[in-house]
Amino acid sequence: MSGFLKVDLRRLSPHRPPALLLGGINLVRALGLARVPVIVASHEPFTPAMASRYSIGRCALPPIAQREAVVERLLRAGELLTGALCTRVPLFYGDDDQLGLVQDFRDALSPYFAFVLSEPALSRALQSKLLFQALAEKRGLPVPRRLEWNELAEFDAPVLVKPKLKTDWDNSAVYSQLFHGAGKARVFPEGRALLREPLAAALHEQLAIQEYIPGDDRSLWSFHGFADERGKLLAWFIGRKIRTYPALTGDSSYLELAHDPELAALGRELVQGLGLKGVFKMDFKRHAASGRFHLLEVNARFNLWHYLGAKGGVNLAQVAYDYMMRGVRSAPIQSRTRHRWLSPRLDYLAYRSLAARGELDAPGWLASLIGGPKVYDLFAWTDPMPFLVVLWDELKHLPRLRHRLMRWLSTAS
Repeated sequence: MSGFLKVDLRRLSPHRPPALLLGGINLVRALGLARVPVIVASHEPFTPAMASRYSIGRCALPPIAQREAVVERLLRAGELLTGALCTRVPLFYGDDDQLGLVQDFRDALSPYFAFVLSEPALSRALQSKLLFQALAEKRGLPVPRRLEWNELAEFDAPVLVKPKLKTDWDNSAVYSQLFHGAGKARVFPEGRALLREPLAAALHEQLAIQEYIPGDDRSLWSFHGFADERGKLLAWFIGRKIRTYPALTGDSSYLELAHDPELAALGRELVQGLGLKGVFKMDFKRHAASGRFHLLEVNARFNLWHYLGAKGGVNLAQVAYDYMMRGVRSAPIQSRTRHRWLSPRLDYLAYRSLAARGELDAPGWLASLIGGPKVYDLFAWTDPMPFLVVLWDELKHLPRLRHRLMRWLSTAS
């Protein structure tokens, strides 16, 4: 269709418009399970998602930091697609930077793309740890206690530190030093330990500091859903983490679907209380002693959980697509909990880290992987090409593969 927009016109239909996706392979497969064709938009020349059988094209974008240029390219793509299809195209976004861009330029994008966002003030609050904490405290939500810098000397319990803004990764190298390269946050044993950290003292105005809720990775729960433009919850499911790497503050390595009546009721209540619209994920941590759920944050974007949810019977990507394209309001469905999502590489690193601390042995790790159907971060029998192209690329660069393997092993040891 254009030099930057390459689409298989044979698979382009106004009866089933493609989704323009700012995201990765897990979202592609969630949409693919709903038989929704996907155009993958990325600044990278090639991604595994582009090799998926569900991808009918690609859209080349500038780097996300060049926001005006990205929007200009999206508008041009939207103009071409709506001209060919005579309808708007649904827009899906998979990280906070992409969400922030859609929020900030919603008025310019809306003539060409369909999406559902919360009100601007709430959207801004969900992007900022500081604004969200203030909103949560005002509305009496069950969030961990916020701590000020001058309170730390008297706070004898563990504290959690993270950036105030979800998109504030201009200082990513500095945060990596503060967090010792171990994830997106850091736990200090008590307030005075944080005060003794020179880098934290220099950055404290850019940091969100709160009490640490005790519990391991399995204490991390999530409530996922999609609400229409009136804030009515159309569908939802509950997830629980099995392991992350690094533990507690890192990326998901092993996930499962779950049932919990208390969290289901709390999640539905918070949707109404906050006035959420569109897709969202509420992160909770269950206190190891009291069993109480604490709300950690709300992410109003699509994510890798949707692939697992779709395999469990609740495809939020499909719910969003059907609502945006045809106004269909799906009834909430109880998810099945047999499937689990696994990243073999990350989970091996998680196991190595836990084993080094004497918290998990090899038989216990292997036993946790046995039983029940799984979906994977890259491999799928029904969609093998993304895995194969990555494998082929690695085989062409064996020295690089050996270097990565040694780096992963040294990191985990």
